[in-house]
Amino acid sequence: MSLLDHYRKVRKHSDIICEPLKTEDYIPQPIVDVSPPKWHLGHTTWFFETFILKDYYPGYEVFSKDLDFLFNSYYENVGKRVLRDHRGYLTRPTVEEVYNYRKSVDQKMEELLVGDQAEEINELVMLGCNHEQQHQELLWTDIKYILGTQPLVPAYNGANPIPSKEIEAHDWIKIDDGIYPIGYSGDGFCFDNELGVHEVKLEAFQVRNELVSNGEYREFIDDGGYDKVNLWHSEGWTWVNENSPAKPLYWEEKQGEWCQYTMEGIQPLNMLEPVCHVNFYEASAFAEWAGARLPKEEEWEVASDLITWGDRWEWTNSAYLPYPGYKKAEGAIGEYNGKFMINQMVLRGSSVATPQGHSRKTYRNFWHPKYQFQFSGIRLAK
Repeated sequence: MSLLDHYRKVRKHSDIICEPLKTEDYIPQPIVDVSPPKWHLGHTTWFFETFILKDYYPGYEVFSKDLDFLFNSYYENVGKRVLRDHRGYLTRPTVEEVYNYRKSVDQKMEELLVGDQAEEINELVMLGCNHEQQHQELLWTDIKYILGTQPLVPAYNGANPIPSKEIEAHDWIKIDDGIYPIGYSGDGFCFDNELGVHEVKLEAFQVRNELVSNGEYREFIDDGGYDKVNLWHSEGWTWVNENSPAKPLYWEEKQGEWCQYTMEGIQPLNMLEPVCHVNFYEASAFAEWAGARLPKEEEWEVASDLITWGDRWEWTNSAYLPYPGYKKAEGAIGEYNGKFMINQMVLRGSSVATPQGHSRKTYRNFWHPKYQFQFSGIRLAK
């Protein structure tokens, strides 16, 4: 597939995700960590305009200085930006105007990508496409939160676009002690936080070949897992007492039966599906209750060829830190990953919301420990 065709495919997929939405669905921001779909569509377009068209399209003029300000996310090197918790304030530009913005930028990008391009442009386009694919996963996450926290908990479009497989049985995979290579090597795309192949020394360990199921997590709840202080990290116990969660996000007990909000609306809880929408604190507490632990990210990568993954982002017991030899890129692009390497935990394995072709075993996702709204689950190690 040519770079132009890949660009078109990625951009079209964002439109497909948002196609079932009503105009009113594009605007809400229920919590600071959830961005409106309209903002995602504008920001991913801004990325191509700011980092490619401005520098490489001769005589390019920005579509709108206002949008240049509104859709900057966190790139301090680029200029001023709207505060993150104000993204839901934006009734203007309208949804129609945002789609016109996308159309205009796409037209210029397609003109730029006809024929051969400098390697620098190709690399930036691939980064922009992978950046948009990250936002496509966030679109699923945020749309689900926007709809799933409304009083009427409406369905997305009557069909579940991100189904999950059932877990029938599980086993433990043994990994011998030894020295193993970690990190990305190859000719394809990867993010800079994956680079720097290096060796790690691991003691022998075991990892479960399947994720923890809803049924197993219900046993944790029924056994009073949220009330047992000794299972929790100190910060996790504080989170429990401040939020009184007592269950994963979107779970609800009605008349003695558990159900959950899905993209199809409220559905009975399938006890065989992998548990989803749990944060690091919950994952760690469950592992402690089960007499196990969470795998370190290097253990996860070493075991990745022997386990089933891709259904849930999986919490690891590793802080998000740079690999040996990591160096941030110059300027605004250097803000993409490096400045977030503090107070966050690594997740591995992608999820049902990850666009096809966007995942790999070296991919390092990262979130603050408190977040439940990502499609995150639990794998056990010991």
